[in-house]
Amino acid sequence: VELVEPGGDSVEAGGSLRFSCEVRGYYSGCLGWFRQGPRNGREGVATIGDGLTTYAPFAKSRFTISEGQSKKIIYLQMDTLKPEDTSTYYCAAARGYCDLGADFQWWGQGTQVTVSS
Repeated sequence: VELVEPGGDSVEAGGSLRFSCEVRGYYSGCLGWFRQGPRNGREGVATIGDGLTTYAPFAKSRFTISEGQSKKIIYLQMDTLKPEDTSTYYCAAARGYCDLGADFQWWGQGTQVTVSS
């Protein structure tokens, strides 16, 4: 399984960004987004599996995870971005149950998001 993310992007505070993650190879299960900032450890953002989604508290009102019709691509729509959202965002895949605590075994290369004030 290979997870492919696009290059990074930057935006001013209050703006929006949308990223995709393509799943290559045979895969069926849980997909999610995580992030790691310059001063923080890795934290979960959102997951999607079997049409169900979960979100970290900070992401519930501003971020939306979705999947393409083929279920081989997922998206992360980020709105009302804040400087503290500046991080490297990773997509990841897991088998079994699907939430931010799942065993994510496959990871994308990461996408840098920079939000300026």
